[in-house]
Amino acid sequence: MKMSKSKGNTIAPQQVIKTQGADILRLWVAATDYRTEMNISDEILTRIADSYRRLRNTARYLLSNLAGFDPARDLLKPAEMLALDRWALNRARSLHQDIVAAYDSYSFHVIYQRLHQFCSVDLGGFYLDVLKDRVYTARADSRARRSAQTAMYHLLEALARWMAPILSFTAEEIWRNMPGKRSESVLLETWYTLPGDPEQDELTSEAYWDKVLTVRVEVARELEKARVAGVLGASLEAEVDLYVDSELRTLLTKLGDELRFVLITSEARVHDLTVNPSAGVETGLRGLRVQVNPRRTRSVRAAGTGAPTSARMRTCATVRALRHKCCRPR
Repeated sequence: MKMSKSKGNTIAPQQVIKTQGADILRLWVAATDYRTEMNISDEILTRIADSYRRLRNTARYLLSNLAGFDPARDLLKPAEMLALDRWALNRARSLHQDIVAAYDSYSFHVIYQRLHQFCSVDLGGFYLDVLKDRVYTARADSRARRSAQTAMYHLLEALARWMAPILSFTAEEIWRNMPGKRSESVLLETWYTLPGDPEQDELTSEAYWDKVLTVRVEVARELEKARVAGVLGASLEAEVDLYVDSELRTLLTKLGDELRFVLITSEARVHDLTVNPSAGVETGLRGLRVQVNPRRTRSVRAAGTGAPTSARMRTCATVRALRHKCCRPR
Protein backbone atom coordinates (compact mmCIF):
# COMPACT_ATOMS: atom_id res chain seq x y z
CA MET A 1 0.00 0.00 0.00
CA LYS A 2 1.33 3.42 -0.94
CA MET A 3 1.97 5.71 2.03
CA SER A 4 0.36 9.12 2.12
CA LYS A 5 0.22 11.81 4.78
CA SER A 6 -3.40 12.47 3.86
CA LYS A 7 -4.26 8.81 4.56
CA GLY A 8 -2.32 8.87 7.82
CA ASN A 9 -0.47 5.61 7.07
CA THR A 10 3.09 6.92 7.13
CA ILE A 11 5.89 5.71 9.41
CA ALA A 12 7.68 8.65 11.00
CA PRO A 13 11.49 8.34 11.08
CA GLN A 14 11.52 9.91 14.56
CA GLN A 15 9.32 7.09 15.83
CA VAL A 16 11.62 4.44 14.36
CA ILE A 17 14.64 6.11 15.97
CA LYS A 18 12.82 6.36 19.30
CA THR A 19 11.67 2.72 19.39
CA GLN A 20 14.46 0.87 17.56
CA GLY A 21 17.42 3.21 17.25
CA ALA A 22 18.94 5.36 14.53
CA ASP A 23 21.12 2.53 13.17
CA ILE A 24 18.02 0.44 12.36
CA LEU A 25 16.72 3.28 10.20
CA ARG A 26 20.14 3.78 8.60
CA LEU A 27 20.38 0.06 7.86
CA TRP A 28 16.92 0.08 6.24
CA VAL A 29 18.04 2.91 3.96
CA ALA A 30 21.21 1.00 3.03
CA ALA A 31 19.38 -2.30 2.52
CA THR A 32 16.86 -0.79 0.09
CA ASP A 33 17.82 -0.37 -3.54
CA TYR A 34 17.09 3.32 -4.10
CA ARG A 35 16.97 2.82 -7.86
CA THR A 36 13.56 1.18 -7.46
CA GLU A 37 10.52 1.93 -5.31
CA MET A 38 11.46 2.02 -1.63
CA ASN A 39 9.13 0.11 0.68
CA ILE A 40 8.83 0.39 4.44
CA SER A 41 6.51 -1.21 6.98
CA ASP A 42 6.63 -2.52 10.52
CA GLU A 43 7.29 -6.01 9.14
CA ILE A 44 10.18 -4.79 7.00
CA LEU A 45 11.68 -2.91 9.94
CA THR A 46 11.38 -6.02 12.11
CA ARG A 47 13.36 -8.00 9.53
CA ILE A 48 15.94 -5.23 9.35
CA ALA A 49 16.22 -5.25 13.15
CA ASP A 50 16.84 -9.02 13.08
CA SER A 51 19.59 -8.52 10.49
CA TYR A 52 21.08 -5.74 12.59
CA ARG A 53 21.21 -8.01 15.64
CA ARG A 54 23.11 -10.59 13.59
CA LEU A 55 25.74 -8.01 12.65
CA ARG A 56 25.93 -6.56 16.16
CA ASN A 57 26.05 -9.92 17.91
CA THR A 58 28.82 -11.12 15.60
CA ALA A 59 30.88 -8.12 16.68
CA ARG A 60 30.00 -8.77 20.33
CA TYR A 61 31.09 -12.39 20.06
CA LEU A 62 34.42 -11.37 18.54
CA LEU A 63 34.92 -8.75 21.26
CA SER A 64 34.08 -11.17 24.08
CA ASN A 65 36.78 -13.57 22.91
CA LEU A 66 39.42 -10.83 22.73
CA ALA A 67 39.31 -10.21 26.50
CA GLY A 68 42.92 -10.10 27.73
CA PHE A 69 44.29 -10.04 24.16
CA ASP A 70 47.02 -7.45 23.57
CA PRO A 71 47.79 -7.00 19.84
CA ALA A 72 51.26 -5.63 20.61
CA ARG A 73 52.12 -8.77 22.56
CA ASP A 74 49.90 -11.59 21.31
CA LEU A 75 49.36 -10.99 17.58
CA LEU A 76 50.71 -13.82 15.40
CA LYS A 77 52.14 -13.51 11.91
CA PRO A 78 50.05 -15.15 9.16
CA ALA A 79 52.61 -17.94 8.75
CA GLU A 80 52.19 -18.83 12.43
CA MET A 81 48.39 -19.05 12.28
CA LEU A 82 46.38 -22.24 11.81
CA ALA A 83 44.94 -23.01 8.38
CA LEU A 84 41.32 -22.35 9.33
CA ASP A 85 42.15 -18.92 10.72
CA ARG A 86 44.08 -18.00 7.58
CA TRP A 87 41.05 -19.12 5.55
CA ALA A 88 38.81 -16.74 7.53
CA LEU A 89 41.13 -13.84 6.73
CA ASN A 90 41.15 -14.85 3.08
CA ARG A 91 37.33 -14.76 3.01
CA ALA A 92 37.45 -11.34 4.63
CA ARG A 93 39.94 -10.09 2.01
CA SER A 94 37.59 -11.20 -0.76
CA LEU A 95 34.65 -9.53 0.96
CA HIS A 96 36.67 -6.34 1.43
CA GLN A 97 37.14 -5.98 -2.32
CA ASP A 98 33.37 -6.36 -2.88
CA ILE A 99 32.50 -3.85 -0.16
CA VAL A 100 34.94 -1.18 -1.33
CA ALA A 101 33.68 -1.57 -4.89
CA ALA A 102 30.08 -1.28 -3.66
CA TYR A 103 30.83 1.89 -1.69
CA ASP A 104 32.56 3.38 -4.74
CA SER A 105 29.44 2.73 -6.84
CA TYR A 106 27.00 3.77 -4.07
CA SER A 107 25.49 0.26 -4.08
CA PHE A 108 24.67 0.30 -0.39
CA HIS A 109 22.20 -2.59 -0.63
CA VAL A 110 25.04 -4.79 -1.89
CA ILE A 111 27.12 -3.88 1.18
CA TYR A 112 24.22 -4.86 3.43
CA GLN A 113 23.78 -8.18 1.63
CA ARG A 114 27.49 -9.06 1.66
CA LEU A 115 27.94 -8.12 5.32
CA HIS A 116 24.88 -10.06 6.44
CA GLN A 117 25.90 -13.14 4.46
CA PHE A 118 29.44 -13.01 5.82
CA CYS A 119 28.29 -12.76 9.45
CA SER A 120 25.49 -15.34 9.06
CA VAL A 121 27.06 -17.95 6.78
CA ASP A 122 30.86 -17.67 6.75
CA LEU A 123 31.27 -16.70 10.41
CA GLY A 124 28.14 -17.75 12.29
CA GLY A 125 27.36 -20.80 10.17
CA PHE A 126 30.88 -22.19 10.03
CA TYR A 127 33.98 -20.41 11.29
CA LEU A 128 32.87 -19.25 14.73
CA ASP A 129 30.94 -22.48 15.28
CA VAL A 130 34.10 -24.50 14.65
CA LEU A 131 36.25 -22.07 16.62
CA LYS A 132 34.45 -22.10 19.96
CA ASP A 133 35.79 -25.46 21.16
CA ARG A 134 39.36 -24.37 20.47
CA VAL A 135 38.90 -20.91 22.00
CA TYR A 136 37.08 -22.17 25.10
CA THR A 137 39.38 -25.09 25.91
CA ALA A 138 42.87 -24.29 24.65
CA ARG A 139 45.46 -22.91 27.05
CA ALA A 140 45.19 -19.12 27.23
CA ASP A 141 48.61 -18.48 25.69
CA SER A 142 48.67 -21.46 23.32
CA ARG A 143 49.35 -21.03 19.62
CA ALA A 144 45.90 -22.48 18.82
CA ARG A 145 44.08 -19.86 20.89
CA ARG A 146 46.32 -16.97 19.90
CA SER A 147 45.83 -17.90 16.26
CA ALA A 148 42.05 -17.72 16.68
CA GLN A 149 42.27 -14.44 18.57
CA THR A 150 44.58 -12.97 15.94
CA ALA A 151 42.05 -13.81 13.23
CA MET A 152 39.16 -12.41 15.27
CA TYR A 153 41.11 -9.22 15.96
CA HIS A 154 41.79 -8.65 12.24
CA LEU A 155 38.18 -9.46 11.38
CA LEU A 156 36.91 -6.95 13.93
CA GLU A 157 39.27 -4.23 12.68
CA ALA A 158 37.86 -4.71 9.19
CA LEU A 159 34.24 -5.18 10.31
CA ALA A 160 34.14 -1.90 12.27
CA ARG A 161 35.35 0.01 9.22
CA TRP A 162 32.94 -1.75 6.84
CA MET A 163 30.04 -0.84 9.12
CA ALA A 164 31.10 2.74 9.90
CA PRO A 165 29.52 4.67 6.97
CA ILE A 166 26.15 2.94 7.53
CA LEU A 167 26.01 1.78 11.18
CA SER A 168 28.05 4.68 12.51
CA PHE A 169 26.87 4.47 16.12
CA THR A 170 27.42 0.71 16.34
CA ALA A 171 30.83 0.98 14.68
CA GLU A 172 31.90 3.62 17.19
CA GLU A 173 30.77 1.42 20.07
CA ILE A 174 32.79 -1.49 18.68
CA TRP A 175 35.79 0.78 18.17
CA ARG A 176 35.77 2.02 21.78
CA ASN A 177 35.82 -1.53 23.14
CA MET A 178 38.48 -3.06 20.87
CA PRO A 179 41.88 -3.95 22.34
CA GLY A 180 45.05 -2.07 21.41
CA LYS A 181 45.87 1.57 20.83
CA ARG A 182 43.64 3.35 18.35
CA SER A 183 42.47 6.75 17.17
CA GLU A 184 39.61 8.71 18.67
CA SER A 185 37.03 7.53 16.13
CA VAL A 186 36.63 4.81 13.53
CA LEU A 187 35.22 7.51 11.24
CA LEU A 188 38.72 9.01 11.07
CA GLU A 189 40.22 5.74 9.80
CA THR A 190 40.98 4.41 6.33
CA TRP A 191 40.27 0.86 5.15
CA TYR A 192 42.02 -1.89 7.09
CA THR A 193 44.66 -3.98 5.31
CA LEU A 194 44.11 -7.64 6.14
CA PRO A 195 47.36 -9.64 6.39
CA GLY A 196 48.44 -12.66 4.37
CA ASP A 197 48.99 -13.64 0.76
CA PRO A 198 46.29 -16.05 -0.48
CA GLU A 199 48.17 -16.76 -3.72
CA GLN A 200 51.02 -18.33 -1.74
CA ASP A 201 48.82 -20.30 0.67
CA GLU A 202 47.05 -23.39 -0.71
CA LEU A 203 45.25 -24.02 2.57
CA THR A 204 43.28 -20.76 2.26
CA SER A 205 42.08 -21.30 -1.31
CA GLU A 206 38.35 -21.45 -2.03
CA ALA A 207 38.76 -24.72 -3.95
CA TYR A 208 40.49 -26.42 -1.02
CA TRP A 209 37.89 -25.41 1.56
CA ASP A 210 34.96 -26.18 -0.72
CA LYS A 211 36.15 -29.80 -0.72
CA VAL A 212 36.71 -29.79 3.05
CA LEU A 213 33.21 -28.41 3.63
CA THR A 214 31.75 -31.10 1.38
CA VAL A 215 33.40 -33.73 3.58
CA ARG A 216 32.11 -31.91 6.67
CA VAL A 217 28.53 -32.07 5.38
CA GLU A 218 28.76 -35.82 4.84
CA VAL A 219 30.28 -36.41 8.28
CA ALA A 220 27.62 -34.22 9.90
CA ARG A 221 24.94 -36.32 8.22
CA GLU A 222 26.37 -39.51 9.75
CA LEU A 223 26.73 -37.84 13.15
CA GLU A 224 23.07 -36.84 13.05
CA LYS A 225 22.07 -40.43 12.23
CA ALA A 226 24.07 -41.65 15.23
CA ARG A 227 22.47 -39.01 17.45
CA VAL A 228 18.95 -39.94 16.33
CA ALA A 229 19.76 -43.61 16.97
CA GLY A 230 20.83 -42.75 20.52
CA VAL A 231 24.44 -43.80 19.96
CA LEU A 232 25.72 -40.38 21.08
CA GLY A 233 24.50 -36.96 22.17
CA ALA A 234 26.52 -34.00 20.97
CA SER A 235 29.00 -34.37 18.11
CA LEU A 236 31.88 -33.77 20.53
CA GLU A 237 31.06 -37.13 22.10
CA ALA A 238 32.01 -38.83 18.83
CA GLU A 239 35.17 -40.22 17.31
CA VAL A 240 35.11 -40.48 13.53
CA ASP A 241 37.20 -42.60 11.22
CA LEU A 242 37.33 -41.42 7.63
CA TYR A 243 38.19 -44.00 4.98
CA VAL A 244 39.16 -42.01 1.91
CA ASP A 245 40.73 -42.31 -1.51
CA SER A 246 44.15 -40.85 -2.27
CA GLU A 247 42.81 -37.43 -3.31
CA LEU A 248 40.80 -36.88 -0.13
CA ARG A 249 43.58 -38.34 2.00
CA THR A 250 46.03 -35.74 0.67
CA LEU A 251 43.41 -33.05 1.23
CA LEU A 252 42.46 -33.94 4.81
CA THR A 253 45.85 -34.85 6.23
CA LYS A 254 47.05 -31.30 5.55
CA LEU A 255 44.76 -30.12 8.35
CA GLY A 256 46.39 -32.35 10.94
CA ASP A 257 44.77 -32.09 14.38
CA GLU A 258 42.66 -29.16 13.12
CA LEU A 259 40.44 -31.68 11.29
CA ARG A 260 38.64 -32.69 14.49
CA PHE A 261 37.82 -29.04 15.18
CA VAL A 262 36.47 -28.58 11.65
CA LEU A 263 34.25 -31.65 12.09
CA ILE A 264 33.42 -30.68 15.72
CA THR A 265 34.28 -34.14 17.05
CA SER A 266 36.54 -35.35 19.83
CA GLU A 267 38.77 -37.29 17.40
CA ALA A 268 39.08 -37.54 13.62
CA ARG A 269 41.30 -40.14 11.99
CA VAL A 270 42.03 -40.53 8.28
CA HIS A 271 42.60 -43.99 6.74
CA ASP A 272 43.42 -45.30 3.30
CA LEU A 273 40.24 -46.62 1.71
CA THR A 274 42.09 -49.14 -0.45
CA VAL A 275 43.37 -50.97 2.64
CA ASN A 276 39.84 -51.55 3.96
CA PRO A 277 37.31 -50.72 1.19
CA SER A 278 34.29 -52.02 3.15
CA ALA A 279 34.98 -50.14 6.38
CA GLY A 280 32.54 -47.53 7.63
CA VAL A 281 29.36 -46.36 5.94
CA GLU A 282 29.16 -45.26 2.34
CA THR A 283 28.38 -41.55 1.92
CA GLY A 284 27.13 -39.36 -0.88
CA LEU A 285 30.69 -38.29 -1.63
CA ARG A 286 32.67 -40.62 -3.82
CA GLY A 287 35.84 -41.87 -2.15
CA LEU A 288 34.56 -41.28 1.40
CA ARG A 289 33.28 -43.79 3.94
CA VAL A 290 32.63 -42.77 7.54
CA GLN A 291 32.62 -44.71 10.80
CA VAL A 292 31.13 -42.96 13.84
CA ASN A 293 31.81 -44.27 17.35
CA PRO A 294 31.16 -42.89 20.82
CA ARG A 295 34.27 -41.55 22.51
CA ARG A 296 35.88 -44.52 24.20
CA THR A 297 37.74 -42.77 27.01
CA ARG A 298 37.29 -39.47 28.79
CA SER A 299 40.71 -37.84 29.06
CA VAL A 300 41.71 -36.36 32.42
CA ARG A 301 43.36 -33.44 30.63
CA ALA A 302 41.91 -31.32 27.86
CA ALA A 303 43.46 -32.43 24.59
CA GLY A 304 46.43 -30.25 23.67
CA THR A 305 45.80 -27.73 26.42
CA GLY A 306 47.54 -29.12 29.49
CA ALA A 307 44.54 -27.96 31.53
CA PRO A 308 42.70 -30.35 33.89
CA THR A 309 39.16 -31.18 32.85
CA SER A 310 37.70 -29.36 35.87
CA ALA A 311 39.62 -26.20 34.94
CA ARG A 312 38.53 -26.61 31.35
CA MET A 313 34.90 -26.76 32.46
CA ARG A 314 35.29 -23.64 34.59
CA THR A 315 36.89 -21.82 31.65
CA CYS A 316 34.04 -22.86 29.35
CA ALA A 317 31.42 -21.72 31.87
CA THR A 318 33.14 -18.35 32.36
CA VAL A 319 33.52 -17.60 28.66
CA ARG A 320 30.03 -18.80 27.81
CA ALA A 321 28.64 -16.54 30.52
CA LEU A 322 30.62 -13.65 29.06
CA ARG A 323 29.45 -14.52 25.59
CA HIS A 324 25.83 -14.58 26.78
CA LYS A 325 26.21 -11.18 28.40
CA CYS A 326 27.92 -9.66 25.36
CA CYS A 327 25.63 -11.17 22.75
CA ARG A 328 22.30 -10.37 24.37
CA PRO A 329 20.25 -8.12 22.04
CA ARG A 330 19.37 -4.77 23.52
